[in-house]
Amino acid sequence: MAAARYDVEKGGRRREEEEEAAAAAVAQYPQREGEREWVPWIVPAIVVANVVVFAVAMYVNNCPSSPRGGRRGGGGACVAGFLRRFSFQPFSENPLLGPSSATLQKLGALVWNKVVHEHQGWRLVTCIWLHAGVVHLLANMLSLVLIGLRLEQQFGYMRVGIIYLVSGVGGSVLSSLFIRNSISVGASGALFGLLGAMLSELFTNWTIYTNKAAALVTLLIVIAINLAIGILPHVDNFAHIGGFLTGFLLGFIFLMRPHYGWMQRYVLPSSVKYTTKKYLAYQWILLAVASVLAVIG
Repeated sequence: MAAARYDVEKGGRRREEEEEAAAAAVAQYPQREGEREWVPWIVPAIVVANVVVFAVAMYVNNCPSSPRGGRRGGGGACVAGFLRRFSFQPFSENPLLGPSSATLQKLGALVWNKVVHEHQGWRLVTCIWLHAGVVHLLANMLSLVLIGLRLEQQFGYMRVGIIYLVSGVGGSVLSSLFIRNSISVGASGALFGLLGAMLSELFTNWTIYTNKAAALVTLLIVIAINLAIGILPHVDNFAHIGGFLTGFLLGFIFLMRPHYGWMQRYVLPSSVKYTTKKYLAYQWILLAVASVLAVIG
């Protein structure tokens, strides 16, 4: 009886010691239990930059000074004339409450002829920061906040910033290949790049998600709805698709995280075995394939 009682007490003490050791490890390495959470600043900075660029575009546009916008009455008058220089073009010209097409072209809108024949490749980047109107700007910035803040909290400003910018350029490239008779502006390609990165992040970090099916279905529904919106008139769906494909590939490259067993190694009891590999084989395979496709693209 005494020996049995000793074994029970010894086993209980051992479990208590393991629990205390795990708690001490968590206290010593608080971020290792799960993952580091970043304080987002690049996404708010991008929002502010887009708003500032739009204000500059409206200042340069100066609707009252144009012959058409200066007319009073009828469909040719500037919208919200009390804003004076910052008033919007007539609804007949721009129903989104924004500047004229000429102003957007002057400031760097994506124009196929200027990119291809006049070698103004910089327009592939500048068009990402321009918006056709207040409605366009609000829709994109709201989407950026909802999508981008979560990604930046999990992966940091550097990776999210790279995916945003490169996806925007990828969307511009595909748009310039198929749209030749109209200009293109907006951050939609970059936003779809973040959506694509979220999807590839789900695939490459599959082991850390508890409710995998729900996460996948929800994300696919969001992507499908946004792509469906691109069917509407005057919406550049080629920029959406180009940005999405670019972000999807970059997500495999930049958003790979250690698998679940590795991240929980400091809190698991010593009796539980875990693999010593930080990343699993399929994660490296996806990264390699995505890298090759990204370079080719």
